[in-house]
This record gives sequence, structure tokens and C-alpha cells, in this order.
Amino acid sequence: MANNQWDERFSQAEYYYGTQPNVFFKEELNKLKAGRVLLLGEGEGRNGVYAAQCSWHVDAVDASAEGKKKALALAQHRNTTLNYTVQNLEMFDPQENMYDAVGLIFVHLPELLRKRIHARSIAALKPGGRIILEAFAKEQITKNSGGPKNIEFLYSTDIITRDFMLIKTIMLAQETVELNEGEHHYGEAIVVRFVGEKK
Repeated sequence: MANNQWDERFSQAEYYYGTQPNVFFKEELNKLKAGRVLLLGEGEGRNGVYAAQCSWHVDAVDASAEGKKKALALAQHRNTTLNYTVQNLEMFDPQENMYDAVGLIFVHLPELLRKRIHARSIAALKPGGRIILEAFAKEQITKNSGGPKNIEFLYSTDIITRDFMLIKTIMLAQETVELNEGEHHYGEAIVVRFVGEKK
């Protein structure tokens, strides 16, 4: 989706995906000692603000300037801060061995860019750092509870296995869940969940 379309979505008063963190991200982050976390495709900041409230140093990246405005407003409302960069993910090249965790929550990209971002996410982790990923599965294409309607942008456990073969798999599953993340991620959905650890 073009940046201006995301800006249009995020310019509304309401938070497109709500203000509460993604349930899977929250659960997995809570298992880790607070450090530095990178959140890609962070949108309106619900996950980054939660992480910041839990004493993480948060670096967030998204292509939407409107998303940044909403994220910083949410952070201010909750008396915390995060570092938010407006940049296309195509151009993003994070520093290597810098992060204790990288969050990829519903980041749906064309295949070549997806592979590049996943490789860069691994490189950005410190040894022992973790990837936390949740995305819609290919089977989600028939549902109206969220996600792109282009099956090439959707995930499978095989895709995750290939993209993250260089790190240790802590958990990988395709699951049917009940989403309640604003009206645009709502209802029964089929997702892929992954946690990987850099060796």
C-alpha cells in the first residue's frame, strides 16, 4: 500500500488498530529482560508504546508520518517516549548486532522486500536476541477479519522456516485466533506466529 494510503488511514481520530498492544507481542516481550527493541511497520505505535512502558528503549520505523504523529501522541498520553523514524522499509538498513528484540507484527510485504527485511532483522539482533513475528497466514485470504487481499503478501510456516533458517526457532505455529485490535483486525483470523533466537 502506498504511503499516502497509510497516511489517509492513520489521519483519522480513532486508532486504526486500537491502542492496546498485539497480544502475542505482549506475551513474548514480557518473557524478556528489557533492553533495546526495533519495531518495523509500527504504524500508530501501540506495540512500541507498550514496550516503552515496560522500560524498553524503542526504535520504531514506519513509512507513515501520520502514524508517527499518532504514536507520539499515544506515548505522551501514557507518559513515555519512543524513537520513531519515518522511512520506507525498502531504504531501512539497521545497525548490526544492536537489538535485544525485533518485532514484526502484521508486516506484509512483497516477497523480495520481505526476505530482505527478515535478513536485516536477523543482522540487527545481538547474539541471543529474539525475533517476535505475527502475520496473517495464506488461509486468511477468505476471511474479513484483517490482512491484505493479495495472497503473495500472506505467510506460511514454510516461508518463516526458509526466511529464518539462520536462527534458532523457539516457536513456530499457524493458529486460529480471535482478534480484537480495532475494527480492522476483528474476529476469527488465521495467523502465523514465530519466535526465533539469534545464535
